[in-house]
Amino acid sequence: MRRFDVICPCHFGLEAVLKREIQELGYEIARTEDGRVIFHGDPDAVVRANLYLRTAERVLIDCAEFEAHSFDELFEGIKAVAWEAYIPRNGRFWVRKASSVNSKLFSPRDIQAIVKKAMVDQLSGVYGITHFEEDGDEYPIRIFINKDHVTVGLDTTGASLHKRGYRPASTEAPIAENLAAALIMLTPWKAGRYFTDPFCGSGTFAIEAALMASNTAPGLHRHFTAEKWDNIIDGALWRDNTEEAYSLIKQDAECDIQGYDIDADAVRIARGNAQRAGVADMIHFQARPVSELSHHGKYGFVVTNPPYGERIGDMDELPYIYREIGEAMKRMHTWSFYLITSYEDAERNIGRKASKNRKVYNGMLQTRYLLYPGPKPPVGKGIK
Repeated sequence: MRRFDVICPCHFGLEAVLKREIQELGYEIARTEDGRVIFHGDPDAVVRANLYLRTAERVLIDCAEFEAHSFDELFEGIKAVAWEAYIPRNGRFWVRKASSVNSKLFSPRDIQAIVKKAMVDQLSGVYGITHFEEDGDEYPIRIFINKDHVTVGLDTTGASLHKRGYRPASTEAPIAENLAAALIMLTPWKAGRYFTDPFCGSGTFAIEAALMASNTAPGLHRHFTAEKWDNIIDGALWRDNTEEAYSLIKQDAECDIQGYDIDADAVRIARGNAQRAGVADMIHFQARPVSELSHHGKYGFVVTNPPYGERIGDMDELPYIYREIGEAMKRMHTWSFYLITSYEDAERNIGRKASKNRKVYNGMLQTRYLLYPGPKPPVGKGIK
């Protein structure tokens, strides 16, 4: 079976979470870089990474790495790759994205054109043709250039892995599914512990928690570009791994997951998303303001994405909202609270400094993940 390095991009600041996920799948980490984790794998690993990784953006096969300080060097580096090992005679191939940081080559459009030209030149020599119909399956390429070091990735995923398939409708300023999963995984929450999101919006945090609790692979309800690549990945690997993933779902998972939002329309959307994700019976959604946040359980977790100026236009409302969060913390003083926000006065209005905060990027927006861990419950205290 073929072996190669597999590149998994992720949100900046969450590399350690993704690294742990990959190791738990049983793969050896090659290296960790800003915004990506690389591991050693085979075609089966590519399939399993796409199906099971909750925090990755996508899964790429590392086709080549080399230094390029000029377009001539970029052309020769790309031409040196044995592209016939990846792209069949009728394959459709193009550079879906090119990015450059601190490098002499910085024009994405020019990088894309040079790479495509070099690939055509190399494949023409192998297949003995000058014109490619490109009427077959898609083989998109992604180019990363950092400090003149070129990484060439073959994109096996297609649409980003955060697109699980359950959220065709969403509320304003939704949090990405893979970011929500990573933030949950940065807490000690486990299935069997209380979980609440008082600003649930489209339900992403609650749904991701339910998928974890039921051991549902996040990629089960979507498709991947590489599913059609019989020249690289045997179709039986997709079928076998998908069947195994379904067999691992815990249909009777014990959990208490709740999602609240002051917007009744948001709650309706969240319920529909949970239904599509197959976890509707695991989550209780309700229209309720944060001022009414409460729970009968003594120990639990609040993980949430409250407004911070991007989602609601009136910044004047934010002090009131965060003061209400602070009041909820007082009422539920044995609970742990975790909030992602870019609102600079969050801690001041909450009335309590976070035990720890992490810098996390929510898209292009730099945010802080505020951690307010509560006391540990006595052994055996879970859902009662």
